[in-house]
Amino acid sequence: MFSTIRGDAVIVIIDDVATNILLLESCLRAFNLQHIQTFSNSAEGLEWCRNHDWDLLLLDLDMPAPNGFDILDALQARDRTASSIIIITALDDPHSRRIGLEKGANDYICKPIDMPEVLLRVRCCLLLAQSSRLLQLAKQELEVKVEQRTAQLQESYRAMLRSLSRAASYRDNDTGDHIDRIGQSAALLARKIGMPASWCDLIRQAAPMHDVGKIGVADSILQKAGPLTDEERAQMQTHPRIGYAILHDPLGSGLTDMAAEISLGHHEKWDGTGYPSGLKGEDIPLSARIVALCDVFDALRMVRPYKPAWDIEAATTYIKENAGSHFDPVLSDVFCEIIHEVEKLNSIQGKCMDDR
Repeated sequence: MFSTIRGDAVIVIIDDVATNILLLESCLRAFNLQHIQTFSNSAEGLEWCRNHDWDLLLLDLDMPAPNGFDILDALQARDRTASSIIIITALDDPHSRRIGLEKGANDYICKPIDMPEVLLRVRCCLLLAQSSRLLQLAKQELEVKVEQRTAQLQESYRAMLRSLSRAASYRDNDTGDHIDRIGQSAALLARKIGMPASWCDLIRQAAPMHDVGKIGVADSILQKAGPLTDEERAQMQTHPRIGYAILHDPLGSGLTDMAAEISLGHHEKWDGTGYPSGLKGEDIPLSARIVALCDVFDALRMVRPYKPAWDIEAATTYIKENAGSHFDPVLSDVFCEIIHEVEKLNSIQGKCMDDR
């Protein structure tokens, strides 16, 4: 009868009459159900059930406090499929039966009992508990697989973005140091203004993609040492939209979403005179406002084909003078407070990409 029941199924018996416990236990053990806990003291039985996993509880109702109804109330929060309760009681009136079932019992058997019937109902409840636990285990395994697959997809997104970033930097004659520093300094500024750790990590990974759209700009413009013509500058100013088109994907991730947002918005200005959309103030996404600051400061501190590196005092003064016009004034104040921390991150090497 119980050959399909797993051998470690745990059955609990709570009954204040020792002979009832002995009868039930001996019958269950005769069918090779060996993991049985018995309690004639209802309080001890309830405490055990609260602190252990079990598959089936055979419960009397008419006992000294806590009685069976009290125990049902105390175990209301259990998973009723994984931990079934069969009431076995001499209270055979319809009211007691209804209350017992309303309080969470899975089945109700009246004394005097018919043992074959009891065993059949025990088997049904144990099969239910077994199926529930197997389903829960399968669910947990599926969740682990989904988490692993999600992590793999996220790493694929990160690898793709790193590759795109390197491709853009190579076309713009850059070593890649600049784009790495932008990510680190953007995360530092984000932390200083109180953004959540997960958001700070996201901007650290997304910020280096800010100029990926330069992939779509001609080499003759990207690598030009002299001033750009109006037509060349117009071509250069298409790179935010190109970057957004490359990075934006309705089926993408939070990382690609933020990278696309930064790419599109990092040349916007607080006063609305930036490009490509002329956004103003807080209409510019916070991520783009942060990267705009970090990008310009790093560019000022670097040697360019058309200028020498600025010293830290001159670069700091530029940020302060352009707060409220080019840059978010609140972010500018915070950035200037952490300039020396940014400098520690920015171990200056080589040339940065053209920030025109």
